[in-house]
Amino acid sequence: MKTETMPDLAPPLPQRLLEQAIQALERIPNDLIAVIARLSIAGVFWRSGETKLDGWSVSDNAVYLFENEYRLPLIDPWLAAHLAAFAEHFFPVLLVIGLASRFSALALLAMTLVIEIFVYPDAWPTHGTWAVCLLFIAARGPGLLSIDAVIARQTYTRHRSGG
Repeated sequence: MKTETMPDLAPPLPQRLLEQAIQALERIPNDLIAVIARLSIAGVFWRSGETKLDGWSVSDNAVYLFENEYRLPLIDPWLAAHLAAFAEHFFPVLLVIGLASRFSALALLAMTLVIEIFVYPDAWPTHGTWAVCLLFIAARGPGLLSIDAVIARQTYTRHRSGG
């Protein structure tokens, strides 16, 4: 009696390796991605804010740029320079420590949109990269290594204990 051999049902080696690689990537914790997103985008905005300062004051050069190069509609260049310098320092600090992270990410995303639309419309690849980091933080939160997470845990514990 002749027996037929069963065909090998295992996927080919390249497919198995690809599936294993995808599974490994899917195990990257969102908390790690959130920390990297928070720190990297905070660095971008902080450095930009530093270029607007002369010591503890907004530089004349920054005001000049808002008057002559950036030319934002509906806002005085002096005020725009001061607001930008403040935002580029305040919100990155909040992102680094993970406090009011979603709000900070949305504020910097709004700033990114203003820059893209009114100042440097050809810089969309850079601004798109910023937007992805900021949208991740806004959508998924700052992760476990944040003050927001500590507050959420305390609030949840208090709520569960009835206090």
